Amino acid sequence: MREHAKDSWLAARNPTVKIGVLTAVSIAVLFLVEPLPLLVLYLVALPAVRWSTRIPWRVLLPAQLPFVLFGFGVLVVNALSRPGVQAFDAPVRITVEGLVFGTALALRALVIGLGAIAFVASTRPREMMISAVQHARVPPRYAYALLAGQRSLEAMPRTWATIRAAQAVRAPLRRDGRPRETVSAFGRAAFALLVGTIRSSERIALALESRGLGDRPRTLWRPVPIGGLDAVLAVVVGGAFVVVVVGWQVLA
Repeated sequence: MREHAKDSWLAARNPTVKIGVLTAVSIAVLFLVEPLPLLVLYLVALPAVRWSTRIPWRVLLPAQLPFVLFGFGVLVVNALSRPGVQAFDAPVRITVEGLVFGTALALRALVIGLGAIAFVASTRPREMMISAVQHARVPPRYAYALLAGQRSLEAMPRTWATIRAAQAVRAPLRRDGRPRETVSAFGRAAFALLVGTIRSSERIALALESRGLGDRPRTLWRPVPIGGLDAVLAVVVGGAFVVVVVGWQVLA
């Protein structure tokens, strides 16, 4: 998704401001227990994220599938386990209170997940690290460690594919000529991935330490700017949230 959002309006905004806005919204929605205002927030946020990141619908909608599945699971658990008035006749007891609260929790997951997708797609790791040091006053040691960890996570799928390809070359063949897949082979691949990631992290840590990454003040190359449009982002998101919540309270 990052290639679609790299030149978008949201990509030009300061990472510290974006993560601050996302954190504030994520905390604020925890206080909403009614499904309707959360649904309105999601329906407002969906086209806003599409416009501000330029992510095509064919990419943005499938990217929310993990949050949809998580929300559906939360909805089912609450509908079946929360006490209250039975909603309708069924082989299992489903309560109205469980459906309402479970729907609210599922919509919370969608709202927070949509914001997380927008942040990840529109934020380059280097800019996030520089902004964390420059604006959030995060010590360089921790900021660079986060950057190294993020790079390691991004490299894991390629490393896994390489390990599995090497195993396929040595694996015995089935009758159709394909490599034989076994549970133990996946276990060995997972162990090799773990060992390789630990070794890579150790090399990165030694390299950063040898370059003088300590607690001393450091200069920044290509500082990340912060300006009026970043304030516009915070005001617009906060204003939209307040309008939806206040409007719901008035109508209710």
